[in-house]
Amino acid sequence: MEETLKLLFPYIVVLIGVLLAFQGVLMIVAYTVLGERKVLGWIQGRVGPNRVGPWGVLQPFADLLKFIFKEDIVPNESSKFIYYLAPLIALTCALLPIAVYPFGPTITTIDWSFLPYGVAEGVHTLRLAIAHIDVGVLFVLAITSVGVYGIMLAGWSSNSKYSLMGGLRSSAQMISYELAMGSSVIGVVMLAGSLDLTTIIHSQMNSPFRWYIIPQFIGFVVFLISAFAETNRVPFDLPEAETELVAGFHTEYSALKFALFFMAEYVNMFTVSMMATVLFLGGWYVPGLSHLFDVGSVPYALISIGAFIVKVCFFLFLYIWIRGTLPRFRFDQLMSFGWKFLLPLGLLNLIATIIVVFFLNR
Repeated sequence: MEETLKLLFPYIVVLIGVLLAFQGVLMIVAYTVLGERKVLGWIQGRVGPNRVGPWGVLQPFADLLKFIFKEDIVPNESSKFIYYLAPLIALTCALLPIAVYPFGPTITTIDWSFLPYGVAEGVHTLRLAIAHIDVGVLFVLAITSVGVYGIMLAGWSSNSKYSLMGGLRSSAQMISYELAMGSSVIGVVMLAGSLDLTTIIHSQMNSPFRWYIIPQFIGFVVFLISAFAETNRVPFDLPEAETELVAGFHTEYSALKFALFFMAEYVNMFTVSMMATVLFLGGWYVPGLSHLFDVGSVPYALISIGAFIVKVCFFLFLYIWIRGTLPRFRFDQLMSFGWKFLLPLGLLNLIATIIVVFFLNR
């Protein structure tokens, strides 16, 4: 029994971490939707949700119940298998990148003595990340790129001209802005000398600038604009333009299948905000915190996790603020902006980074 527990202990810890992380993400997503409706209400001079629970805090659960009990309508001429598969692809590709983000430092002072049979004997650390891979940046970019297939397949399988047009727009938009986003990320990778997300955070700790947003400000701006386009948010929400395409790629979706697309959009916002935090704002790192607490201690880790969440929430608020402020682009403006301005700017930033890194390493 004791040997079996010792063997299974690392997997049990990972499983608990997965459950806690994804449950936390889903709760944050639910209340991001509520926060967006509240903030947009304030911006537009409205009250916002305030009927379900105190100050409307139970509104996300009311919305979930509405989706569960709504009639599920499936178009007769749709390709049924792909029609059902598309929202699952979109949500899965939105959730997977969360597994590799480090949301806190490694705790080295944890005490496992409370466990029975000594199953954690010799284990004295706890890594605050579900999985650690050496090419975390490539993993995130690859998975988020695959997510567009969910949108494209949804538009095609619905057998609706509005849905198909939304899917085509989304694929064209992704190709246009993925290149600019990649060029902005490569600048950070060159400064850190690694594709490992944890190593990128540690390299910012050792950098004289502390956060890469300072030496890579142009790259940060390019990444931020590309992120808005990648997640189909205002002012780049052309794949679901209500005034032109009814609702775009999800026009023919209802009930829980529509809820999956809805969740995927907000999970994508969350994962992109985590990416921006790790690459440009030092992740969980807080300058000067190591002078107050021992690195690896529980208080140090808790404050670092709180700092990481605050940084992510800042980007989520930025999404909402932009939605309530800027109008939607025309599609030709969106494509021209991506190819004629954003991509050249990202490449110029990359060339400048190459020159600086070359002379620093001589």
